[in-house]
Amino acid sequence: MVDQQQVLTALRGVQDPELHRDIVSLNMVRNLAVDGGLVSFELVLTTPACPLRETIDHDVRDALGAVGGIDDIAIDWGAEVRGAAVREGGPKPIQGVKNVIAVASNKGGVGKSTVAVNLAVALGQLGAKVGVLDADITGPNVPTMLGIKGGIQSEGGQGLHPLEAHGIKAVSIGFVLPAGTPVVWRGPMIGSGVRQLMHDVDWGELDYLIVDLPPGTSDASMSMCQDALIAGAVIVSTPQMVALEDAKKAVGMFDRLGVPIFGIIENMSSDVFGRGGARDAADELGVEFLGELPLDVHIREGGDSGQPVVAAQPDSPVAKSFIELAEQVAARCSVLQYAGEAGALA
Repeated sequence: MVDQQQVLTALRGVQDPELHRDIVSLNMVRNLAVDGGLVSFELVLTTPACPLRETIDHDVRDALGAVGGIDDIAIDWGAEVRGAAVREGGPKPIQGVKNVIAVASNKGGVGKSTVAVNLAVALGQLGAKVGVLDADITGPNVPTMLGIKGGIQSEGGQGLHPLEAHGIKAVSIGFVLPAGTPVVWRGPMIGSGVRQLMHDVDWGELDYLIVDLPPGTSDASMSMCQDALIAGAVIVSTPQMVALEDAKKAVGMFDRLGVPIFGIIENMSSDVFGRGGARDAADELGVEFLGELPLDVHIREGGDSGQPVVAAQPDSPVAKSFIELAEQVAARCSVLQYAGEAGALA
């Protein structure tokens, strides 16, 4: 007859491939029970968007298969997203939000908002609780891309608050401005506006808040990094040299502000704009390359119609590219959090 100690000993030989620690010490194995030849337990991943669940499942079953007396294995899969570690004297977290992820580029026109919206929807489809914050105060595009009418909250007296679309929450200054209304603000007002969108809005409980930043390295980006705890940043670029030059400046900005870089994504990769430039830039800068997103008409049509391609065509190749991006970003969030906790304990 097998006992719990034998099972735990076997499971200590299984490592999380990203965190490089065994799943028992990571407290991923819970509610273990042995009933004759049946072993059952809950296996709690660090994110519902875990890209290596199948690998972990295979390794667990292999490890337990070497233990005599086990006839069947029942695994109840779960996920528990941890929040970024708060540093004394550092930026404060956004109430209810575990991880803030910035999507940025120093250049406009590279599809940053499209990436931010589809990344958020992809994380939501993978089972996470997700919000998207439109921090582009003077050029809010998130309402259109999510199919939310501009100015929908301009009346009624409830003020700006999150709306739900495609399984995620969203906030944009475009919700309180009629379509076509310009925002003519100086830099300090933009910084103050971003601060209020982060901290004066009731986001509820979120695993990930995706922040769609405006182009450039000015007040919106600086206010976000100085006034909120940021888990990391995703840099969006197209393959052309001018876009890559600006992407490098965005990496430099986040480095200076002490924000981890999750990596660079190459958007609109194609015969028209070229391909591979972002990978070369990532290698040069010593950051991760998160993959390519193709120049695809369905992405543009989805943004114009308020139906993000991940939601409208979830089985399409381009939607799967966004899902893979979401898995990579979630994994990097987990790795940095556990590394931070290990460093704090050292």
